[in-house]
Amino acid sequence: MSRVYRLVISCPDQIGIVASVAHYIAEQGGTIVEANHHTDAANSWFFMRHEILASSIQDGLEAFAAGFERVAQQFEMQWSISDSGRPKKIALFASKESHCLADLLHRWHERELPGEVVCVIANHEDLRSMAEWYQVPFHYVPVTPETKLKAFSQTESLVQEYGAEVIVLARYMQILPPKMCKDYSGQVINIHHSFLPSFVGARPYHQASERGVKLIGATCHYVTEVLDAGPIIEQDVIRISHAHSIEDMKRLGRDVEKTVLARGLRYHLEDRVLIHGNKTVVFDV
Repeated sequence: MSRVYRLVISCPDQIGIVASVAHYIAEQGGTIVEANHHTDAANSWFFMRHEILASSIQDGLEAFAAGFERVAQQFEMQWSISDSGRPKKIALFASKESHCLADLLHRWHERELPGEVVCVIANHEDLRSMAEWYQVPFHYVPVTPETKLKAFSQTESLVQEYGAEVIVLARYMQILPPKMCKDYSGQVINIHHSFLPSFVGARPYHQASERGVKLIGATCHYVTEVLDAGPIIEQDVIRISHAHSIEDMKRLGRDVEKTVLARGLRYHLEDRVLIHGNKTVVFDV
Protein backbone atom coordinates (compact mmCIF):
# COMPACT_ATOMS: atom_id res chain seq x y z
CA MET A 1 0.00 0.00 0.00
CA SER A 2 1.40 3.41 -0.99
CA ARG A 3 2.30 5.86 1.73
CA VAL A 4 -0.14 8.77 1.94
CA TYR A 5 -0.70 11.99 3.85
CA ARG A 6 -4.21 12.26 5.30
CA LEU A 7 -5.60 15.78 5.34
CA VAL A 8 -8.71 16.09 7.51
CA ILE A 9 -10.76 19.28 7.69
CA SER A 10 -13.94 20.60 9.26
CA CYS A 11 -15.13 24.20 9.07
CA PRO A 12 -18.16 26.44 8.52
CA ASP A 13 -19.70 25.66 5.14
CA GLN A 14 -18.95 28.26 2.48
CA ILE A 15 -18.19 28.59 -1.20
CA GLY A 16 -14.70 27.78 -2.44
CA ILE A 17 -13.39 25.34 0.17
CA VAL A 18 -12.89 22.37 -2.16
CA ALA A 19 -11.45 24.52 -4.93
CA SER A 20 -8.97 26.26 -2.60
CA VAL A 21 -7.78 23.00 -1.03
CA ALA A 22 -7.43 21.30 -4.42
CA HIS A 23 -5.56 24.31 -5.79
CA TYR A 24 -3.09 24.28 -2.91
CA ILE A 25 -2.46 20.55 -3.27
CA ALA A 26 -1.91 21.02 -7.01
CA GLU A 27 0.55 23.85 -6.33
CA GLN A 28 2.58 21.42 -4.22
CA GLY A 29 2.52 18.82 -7.01
CA GLY A 30 0.26 16.60 -4.92
CA THR A 31 -1.69 13.63 -6.25
CA ILE A 32 -5.05 13.04 -4.54
CA VAL A 33 -5.76 9.29 -4.35
CA GLU A 34 -8.95 9.50 -2.27
CA ALA A 35 -11.33 12.41 -1.62
CA ASN A 36 -14.35 12.60 0.68
CA HIS A 37 -16.68 15.53 1.35
CA HIS A 38 -19.82 16.02 3.40
CA THR A 39 -21.95 19.05 4.21
CA ASP A 40 -24.13 19.07 7.30
CA ALA A 41 -26.80 21.36 5.83
CA ALA A 42 -28.73 21.64 9.10
CA ASN A 43 -25.72 23.10 10.90
CA SER A 44 -23.94 24.67 7.88
CA TRP A 45 -20.78 22.70 8.61
CA PHE A 46 -18.42 21.15 6.07
CA PHE A 47 -16.22 18.05 6.40
CA MET A 48 -13.40 16.87 4.15
CA ARG A 49 -10.80 14.11 4.07
CA HIS A 50 -8.16 13.75 1.36
CA GLU A 51 -5.46 11.15 0.93
CA ILE A 52 -2.45 12.59 -0.90
CA LEU A 53 0.31 10.43 -2.33
CA ALA A 54 3.28 11.18 -0.07
CA SER A 55 5.85 10.72 -2.84
CA SER A 56 4.15 13.47 -4.88
CA ILE A 57 4.86 16.15 -2.23
CA GLN A 58 8.44 17.05 -2.97
CA ASP A 59 9.04 19.35 0.02
CA GLY A 60 7.69 16.91 2.61
CA LEU A 61 4.93 16.97 5.19
CA GLU A 62 6.15 19.81 7.41
CA ALA A 63 6.52 22.27 4.55
CA PHE A 64 3.14 21.23 3.15
CA ALA A 65 1.48 21.79 6.53
CA ALA A 66 3.17 25.16 7.09
CA GLY A 67 2.01 26.43 3.71
CA PHE A 68 -1.51 25.13 4.17
CA GLU A 69 -2.00 27.29 7.25
CA ARG A 70 -3.03 30.31 5.13
CA VAL A 71 -5.82 28.29 3.49
CA ALA A 72 -6.93 27.04 6.90
CA GLN A 73 -7.09 30.55 8.32
CA GLN A 74 -9.07 31.84 5.35
CA PHE A 75 -11.85 29.31 5.95
CA GLU A 76 -11.57 29.05 9.77
CA MET A 77 -10.68 25.37 9.51
CA GLN A 78 -10.13 22.83 12.25
CA TRP A 79 -7.65 20.58 10.52
CA SER A 80 -4.91 18.01 10.86
CA ILE A 81 -2.59 16.10 8.59
CA SER A 82 -1.01 12.74 9.32
CA ASP A 83 1.43 10.35 7.69
CA SER A 84 0.34 6.76 7.04
CA GLY A 85 4.01 5.83 7.29
CA ARG A 86 3.84 6.64 11.01
CA PRO A 87 1.23 4.26 12.48
CA LYS A 88 -0.58 5.37 15.63
CA LYS A 89 0.45 3.63 18.87
CA ILE A 90 -2.32 1.65 20.54
CA ALA A 91 -2.77 0.68 24.20
CA LEU A 92 -5.30 -2.13 24.68
CA PHE A 93 -7.19 -2.24 27.99
CA ALA A 94 -8.70 -5.60 28.95
CA SER A 95 -10.31 -7.46 31.82
CA LYS A 96 -11.28 -11.16 31.77
CA GLU A 97 -13.25 -11.58 28.54
CA SER A 98 -10.91 -12.47 25.70
CA HIS A 99 -12.84 -12.19 22.43
CA CYS A 100 -12.21 -8.53 21.61
CA LEU A 101 -8.59 -8.56 22.76
CA ALA A 102 -7.87 -11.80 20.88
CA ASP A 103 -9.43 -10.44 17.70
CA LEU A 104 -7.50 -7.16 17.78
CA LEU A 105 -4.19 -8.84 18.58
CA HIS A 106 -4.73 -11.31 15.74
CA ARG A 107 -5.61 -8.57 13.25
CA TRP A 108 -2.56 -6.58 14.34
CA HIS A 109 -0.32 -9.66 14.09
CA GLU A 110 -1.63 -10.30 10.55
CA ARG A 111 -1.04 -6.62 9.65
CA GLU A 112 -4.74 -6.00 9.10
CA LEU A 113 -4.77 -3.05 11.52
CA PRO A 114 -2.84 0.06 10.43
CA GLY A 115 -1.49 0.77 13.90
CA GLU A 116 1.10 -0.42 16.42
CA VAL A 117 -0.05 -2.25 19.57
CA VAL A 118 2.45 -1.16 22.22
CA CYS A 119 0.97 -2.70 25.38
CA VAL A 120 -1.93 -4.47 27.06
CA ILE A 121 -3.10 -3.12 30.42
CA ALA A 122 -5.53 -5.29 32.38
CA ASN A 123 -7.18 -5.30 35.80
CA HIS A 124 -6.98 -9.13 35.92
CA GLU A 125 -4.17 -11.56 35.15
CA ASP A 126 -6.32 -13.88 33.02
CA LEU A 127 -5.15 -12.69 29.60
CA ARG A 128 -1.44 -12.32 30.29
CA SER A 129 -0.46 -15.45 28.34
CA MET A 130 -2.42 -14.25 25.32
CA ALA A 131 -0.60 -10.91 25.20
CA GLU A 132 2.76 -12.57 25.78
CA TRP A 133 2.15 -15.05 22.92
CA TYR A 134 1.91 -12.01 20.65
CA GLN A 135 5.03 -10.59 22.34
CA VAL A 136 3.13 -7.54 23.57
CA PRO A 137 4.06 -6.16 27.03
CA PHE A 138 1.35 -6.99 29.59
CA HIS A 139 0.74 -4.88 32.69
CA TYR A 140 -1.51 -6.01 35.52
CA VAL A 141 -3.05 -3.04 37.32
CA PRO A 142 -5.77 -4.20 39.75
CA VAL A 143 -8.66 -1.82 40.32
CA THR A 144 -10.66 -1.86 43.55
CA PRO A 145 -12.89 0.83 45.10
CA GLU A 146 -10.12 1.53 47.62
CA THR A 147 -7.26 1.72 45.08
CA LYS A 148 -9.07 3.19 42.07
CA LEU A 149 -7.37 6.60 42.07
CA LYS A 150 -3.90 5.08 42.46
CA ALA A 151 -4.65 2.40 39.85
CA PHE A 152 -5.72 4.88 37.20
CA SER A 153 -2.76 7.11 37.98
CA GLN A 154 -0.50 4.09 37.32
CA THR A 155 -2.48 3.23 34.19
CA GLU A 156 -2.14 6.74 32.81
CA SER A 157 1.59 6.70 33.54
CA LEU A 158 1.92 3.50 31.49
CA VAL A 159 0.00 5.05 28.58
CA GLN A 160 2.38 8.02 28.65
CA GLU A 161 5.45 5.79 28.99
CA TYR A 162 4.52 3.87 25.84
CA GLY A 163 3.54 7.02 23.97
CA ALA A 164 0.12 5.55 23.16
CA GLU A 165 -2.05 7.79 20.99
CA VAL A 166 -5.14 5.56 21.08
CA ILE A 167 -6.64 3.69 24.04
CA VAL A 168 -8.99 0.82 23.23
CA LEU A 169 -11.27 -0.56 25.94
CA ALA A 170 -11.52 -4.16 24.69
CA ARG A 171 -14.24 -5.14 27.20
CA TYR A 172 -12.25 -3.49 29.99
CA MET A 173 -15.39 -3.21 32.17
CA GLN A 174 -14.10 -0.31 34.25
CA ILE A 175 -15.32 3.29 34.16
CA LEU A 176 -12.46 5.70 33.46
CA PRO A 177 -12.20 8.71 35.78
CA PRO A 178 -13.46 12.06 34.41
CA LYS A 179 -9.95 13.53 34.24
CA MET A 180 -8.70 10.70 32.04
CA CYS A 181 -11.75 11.04 29.78
CA LYS A 182 -10.99 14.74 29.42
CA ASP A 183 -7.22 14.35 28.97
CA TYR A 184 -7.70 11.76 26.21
CA SER A 185 -10.81 13.19 24.58
CA GLY A 186 -11.30 11.68 21.13
CA GLN A 187 -8.59 9.09 21.78
CA VAL A 188 -10.37 6.47 23.91
CA ILE A 189 -12.49 3.93 22.03
CA ASN A 190 -14.93 1.59 23.75
CA ILE A 191 -17.07 -1.33 22.64
CA HIS A 192 -20.47 -1.53 24.30
CA HIS A 193 -22.42 -4.76 23.92
CA SER A 194 -25.65 -3.03 22.98
CA PHE A 195 -27.06 -0.97 20.12
CA LEU A 196 -26.81 2.39 21.87
CA PRO A 197 -28.63 4.45 23.01
CA SER A 198 -30.63 1.37 24.07
CA PHE A 199 -29.56 -0.56 27.16
CA VAL A 200 -26.72 1.55 28.51
CA GLY A 201 -24.64 0.48 31.48
CA ALA A 202 -24.25 -3.03 32.86
CA ARG A 203 -25.96 -6.27 31.79
CA PRO A 204 -27.39 -5.03 28.47
CA TYR A 205 -28.23 -8.58 27.30
CA HIS A 206 -30.35 -9.07 30.41
CA GLN A 207 -32.08 -5.75 29.68
CA ALA A 208 -32.64 -6.81 26.06
CA SER A 209 -34.09 -10.13 27.15
CA GLU A 210 -36.51 -8.44 29.52
CA ARG A 211 -37.73 -6.18 26.71
CA GLY A 212 -38.11 -9.08 24.25
CA VAL A 213 -36.17 -7.31 21.48
CA LYS A 214 -35.68 -9.00 18.11
CA LEU A 215 -32.33 -7.36 17.34
CA ILE A 216 -29.24 -7.10 19.52
CA GLY A 217 -26.14 -5.20 18.58
CA ALA A 218 -22.87 -3.58 19.54
CA THR A 219 -21.64 0.01 19.48
CA CYS A 220 -18.11 1.31 19.09
CA HIS A 221 -17.90 4.83 20.48
CA TYR A 222 -15.56 7.41 21.94
CA VAL A 223 -15.47 7.58 25.72
CA THR A 224 -16.67 10.71 27.50
CA GLU A 225 -17.45 11.54 31.11
CA VAL A 226 -21.05 10.46 30.52
CA LEU A 227 -21.31 6.67 30.57
CA ASP A 228 -21.94 5.07 27.15
CA ALA A 229 -22.95 8.43 25.65
CA GLY A 230 -19.90 9.45 23.61
CA PRO A 231 -19.84 10.01 19.84
CA ILE A 232 -20.66 6.80 17.97
CA ILE A 233 -18.15 5.48 15.43
CA GLU A 234 -19.68 2.18 14.28
CA GLN A 235 -22.62 -0.12 15.02
CA ASP A 236 -24.07 -3.43 13.85
CA VAL A 237 -26.86 -5.81 14.79
CA ILE A 238 -27.84 -9.47 14.63
CA ARG A 239 -31.37 -10.90 14.68
CA ILE A 240 -32.60 -12.98 17.62
CA SER A 241 -35.92 -14.52 18.62
CA HIS A 242 -37.95 -15.49 21.66
CA ALA A 243 -36.14 -18.85 21.62
CA HIS A 244 -32.74 -17.34 22.42
CA SER A 245 -31.56 -17.40 26.02
CA ILE A 246 -29.33 -14.74 27.56
CA GLU A 247 -26.37 -17.09 27.03
CA ASP A 248 -27.34 -17.39 23.35
CA MET A 249 -27.42 -13.59 23.11
CA LYS A 250 -23.98 -13.33 24.66
CA ARG A 251 -22.60 -15.93 22.23
CA LEU A 252 -24.09 -14.22 19.19
CA GLY A 253 -23.21 -10.80 20.52
CA ARG A 254 -19.50 -11.57 20.88
CA ASP A 255 -19.12 -11.92 17.11
CA VAL A 256 -20.80 -8.56 16.55
CA GLU A 257 -18.78 -6.87 19.29
CA LYS A 258 -15.37 -7.84 17.96
CA THR A 259 -16.11 -6.97 14.33
CA VAL A 260 -17.69 -3.62 15.23
CA LEU A 261 -14.72 -2.73 17.46
CA ALA A 262 -12.21 -3.71 14.78
CA ARG A 263 -13.99 -1.64 12.13
CA GLY A 264 -14.33 1.36 14.41
CA LEU A 265 -10.67 1.21 15.42
CA ARG A 266 -9.58 0.93 11.78
CA TYR A 267 -11.63 4.02 10.88
CA HIS A 268 -9.97 5.93 13.70
CA LEU A 269 -6.45 4.78 12.81
CA GLU A 270 -6.99 5.85 9.20
CA ASP A 271 -8.31 9.29 10.29
CA ARG A 272 -11.72 8.55 8.81
CA VAL A 273 -13.68 9.77 11.85
CA LEU A 274 -14.45 13.46 12.30
CA ILE A 275 -16.05 14.42 15.61
CA HIS A 276 -18.49 17.32 15.64
CA GLY A 277 -20.23 17.89 18.96
CA ASN A 278 -21.51 14.49 20.06
CA LYS A 279 -21.83 13.16 16.51
CA THR A 280 -19.35 11.80 14.01
CA VAL A 281 -18.86 11.86 10.27
CA VAL A 282 -17.21 8.60 9.19
CA PHE A 283 -15.69 8.48 5.71
CA ASP A 284 -15.57 4.70 5.37
CA VAL A 285 -14.64 2.74 2.25
